[in-house]
Amino acid sequence: MKTIVSAAALLAASLFAIPASAENLVLYTSQPNEDAQATVDGFMAANPDIKVDWVRDGTPKIMAKLQAEIEAGNPVADVLLIADTVTLERLKEAGKLMAYKSPEAANYDASLFDADGYYYSTKLITTGIIYNTSASLKPTSWKDLTKPEAKGLVTMPSPLTSGAALIHAQTLAGVDGLGWDFYKDLAANGATAAGGNGGILKAVASGEKAYGMIVDYMPIREKAKGAPVEFV
Repeated sequence: MKTIVSAAALLAASLFAIPASAENLVLYTSQPNEDAQATVDGFMAANPDIKVDWVRDGTPKIMAKLQAEIEAGNPVADVLLIADTVTLERLKEAGKLMAYKSPEAANYDASLFDADGYYYSTKLITTGIIYNTSASLKPTSWKDLTKPEAKGLVTMPSPLTSGAALIHAQTLAGVDGLGWDFYKDLAANGATAAGGNGGILKAVASGEKAYGMIVDYMPIREKAKGAPVEFV
């Protein structure tokens, strides 16, 4: 059975583990479409003899597709670029990943990649609060999203769609003073959870919602382009 080269979100180094004779690679990724295309274009520019086909979706959906393929004995992906190391560690334990000792790893903190070379991190994903600059409440903490001023105005990505949202929910659920009670309070305050991070950005930037939970780079990048958003 084919094993998969993974990147917990160091794709270039991982791709170099593919035999030079390979003419086509299939990438499964949870990157936004624009970023995924830029990643593939950059690799193909450096490796013009290799064509990369890619499939993009949120980490949970990408993993459901891949797991179904594995169970059928025909995993299609050659390279995996997803949102969390927890999933990659499980794949490693199941013997589904190929180890590769990247020479680039010497430039990174050892905590950012697997010691055996089964996966490498390309970025740290920080989840925070995005808010529209016209919002009356300027949030400084998670609990601010449960205040009356934010009632019906909060949105977040669904853990069923976004791997980052799944890890974030699991993390906050274990934090003293927040936990599942925080999520119950959000629900009681009319917060909604649906789709991925891109939809959250669009909803808050357009003013449809005033506040949202989101991965850091999206609002930071859009604010630099002039969007009426701030990131906490």
